Amino acid sequence: MWALALIIAITVHEFAHALVADKLGDPTARSQNRLTLNPLSHLDPLGTVALLFMGFGWGRPVPFDPYNLRNPRRDSALISLAGPTSNLLLAILLSLILKFIPLFPLLASLFSFLIALNIMLAIFNLVPVYPLDGEKILTGLLPASTAVEYSRVMRQWGTIILIFLILPMGGSSPITALISPVISFVTHLLL
Repeated sequence: MWALALIIAITVHEFAHALVADKLGDPTARSQNRLTLNPLSHLDPLGTVALLFMGFGWGRPVPFDPYNLRNPRRDSALISLAGPTSNLLLAILLSLILKFIPLFPLLASLFSFLIALNIMLAIFNLVPVYPLDGEKILTGLLPASTAVEYSRVMRQWGTIILIFLILPMGGSSPITALISPVISFVTHLLL
């Protein structure tokens, strides 16, 4: 059930990136058949194997060409924001269905998994470290000179920083300590 929930969450997340990029004038995702809710278009082979054997995974990032965008900094941030926003909107929609429509226990369990997972995925992706969406969102909000420097540092060191944030230190990872209160708060609101 967790794997199915993750596949749905990743698919919605990546589709949202593709849809917003397309709406903002970049046809790259459309030309690569990524403007779809078909999970096969969005699953990364290594991320899928990790999902099946380790319980976590990731999707294949949706490519976009900033040169096709009218306002590259702002539009790149909007494209990046679309993924986490879609996960939060899906969690809210499923929460409303769960609260107001009687469901079979198995379907109710799947919805609960989906709500929790979409909240976690959204909040995690808002962390402003490359390669997460939060890095591009923050870059779009910073003054231009600061954004260029921040982006340069993140491209060079972001993945390493993210690995250190994820690795457990003293029983818990720094990123868990950072985002768990937010995840718990939002989950409490919706479940």
